[in-house]
Amino acid sequence: MLTVQDNMAVSLDYTLRLADGQIVDTSEGREPLVFIQGQGQIIPGLERELYGMALGEEKDVVVAPADGYGEFDSELLETLPRSIFPADIVLEPGMGFRMRTDTGQVVIVYIHSLEDDQVVVDLNHPLAGETLYFHVKIADLREASPDELGGGCSACSGCGGSCEEDDEGCCNG
Repeated sequence: MLTVQDNMAVSLDYTLRLADGQIVDTSEGREPLVFIQGQGQIIPGLERELYGMALGEEKDVVVAPADGYGEFDSELLETLPRSIFPADIVLEPGMGFRMRTDTGQVVIVYIHSLEDDQVVVDLNHPLAGETLYFHVKIADLREASPDELGGGCSACSGCGGSCEEDDEGCCNG
C-alpha cells in the first residue's frame, strides 16, 4: 500500500480554518491541491503531518504559526507614499499588491492601514501569527514523474529562493 513519502505526488482535499472556526480556504468544489511531498511546496507543519498517510485516509492537523506562515513581525510594516499606488484604485485595508523592492525582488504586500497621503503596507503573510486548523484527506497518491522532480514550473526548487517568477510561476533563475 502506498503511503505519503518524499517524492510522492500527493492530491490533497483540505479545509483550513482559524481558531474562531472561520474557513479560510478549502478544496471543496474544486480540484484537490497537488504537490510533491518533501519538496517544501506546502507549509512545513502540514507537510510533516502527512507522512505515512494512505489513499483515502483523513486527519485533523493543527499547525502552530512557527510551522505555518510564521509569527507576525511588526517590523514588516512599512509606510509608503500614496502616490506610488495607481491613482484610479480605491485603496482599502487587506488589498494585496505585487511590488518590487529596491533590489528588484517581487514581493506581495497587503494594505494594513491608510493615513492621509501615506499607506502602511504589511509584508507579513496574511496568515502570519495564526494557528491553522486543517482537515485533510489523501485524494490521490502516486510516484512523482522525473519532470515533476526536476523542479520545473511552480516548484521553483533548486534556486535557493533567490529567483524571480514569471507570470506562470516559473523560475527565471
